[in-house]
Amino acid sequence: MDEGILAITFIFGGGSLFLLSMSPVGKAIAERIRSQGAVPMQDPELLAEVDSIRREVTELQERVDFAERLLMQQQERAQVARGGNPE
Repeated sequence: MDEGILAITFIFGGGSLFLLSMSPVGKAIAERIRSQGAVPMQDPELLAEVDSIRREVTELQERVDFAERLLMQQQERAQVARGGNPE
């Protein structure tokens, strides 16, 4: 019984893998595997855009940190005004 299931698995699995390898998706996967060791293309425009995005993310992070500090100060003031312990 186990040999029959194993044979069916190999037949359908092998056929599926063969069809996948002939499809555009399979060819893209094969190309990706082949180019794993290749040096990535260094497009100056792309690198400039990435640097710009990094600067923007850094600025946004600083703004979020500032807003969090302001919120914490307001919460602490409210607790002190109520006479509660800030902890």
